[in-house]
Amino acid sequence: MTPTPPTVLTFAATDPCGGAGLQADILALASIGCHPLSVVTAITVQDTVGVESVMALDADWINEQARTILEDVQVAAFKLGLLGSIENVAVIAEIMADYPDVPLLIDPILTSGRGDELANEEMQAALCDLLFPQATLITPNSLEARRLAFYEEAEEIQHTSLDEAAIRLLELGSEYVLITGTHERSTDVVNSLYGSSPSGASGLIKAYHWERLAGSYHGSGCTLTSAIAACLAHGLSMEEAIQEAQEYTWQTLKNAFRPGMGQFVPDRFFWAREEDDVAEATNDKTPLIQH
Repeated sequence: MTPTPPTVLTFAATDPCGGAGLQADILALASIGCHPLSVVTAITVQDTVGVESVMALDADWINEQARTILEDVQVAAFKLGLLGSIENVAVIAEIMADYPDVPLLIDPILTSGRGDELANEEMQAALCDLLFPQATLITPNSLEARRLAFYEEAEEIQHTSLDEAAIRLLELGSEYVLITGTHERSTDVVNSLYGSSPSGASGLIKAYHWERLAGSYHGSGCTLTSAIAACLAHGLSMEEAIQEAQEYTWQTLKNAFRPGMGQFVPDRFFWAREEDDVAEATNDKTPLIQH
């Protein structure tokens, strides 16, 4: 029998334009050699410009989707994206509690790229109270990190450093926090990984500097977190997985395309098209399926 590739289960909302959400997760996971499993948390009406509306699925449907597949398939990692409702957050927290040894990665989506609100204060509180204590890694952007760290103290959001926000998020229970810096006013994009040192103190582990690319991208956060989950599922350490996933994500953005009138979409299969270009240049007709 053909060996089964590592499996990753993603909980996310659909995105009809294929740029973010469930479709982004599936594309990234498959591109990195994992078998993607999926639980639909919500159905969205959106395009590459923004999100028009979100319809959360009933929590019982979330539970049945997940429990059914988990009774059948062994999962190497979990990835959470847009969850849709407080009830969904609660039921997913119950599910995750039954699998404490499986890495749990959370991309805490609060708004769309256009700024459409996707999680109210009650949902933010539920994420912090129920899911972050179980998380292996959370991957907020800098705006999300500040909002989540001080969701009970709104006046503090604009006056806190990312280091302070990260420490606060670590105190909620997550083993690691990776804050992405695309929204910061810096020449390069600086992504910062925080966690506990061997001495037990919490703080910055490593800052990663990446060339800032022109344009606005739909689904970059989904791609990064899914890529980290895929690398962990393949057996890499956390720091190795984060390094490899960032390199992969940066390449997807460098090769992004614009299928509509809004944001660019990361090309999660950029490597396949590169191989196809080489094949055409050399008149090599070897089927890509071999890869």
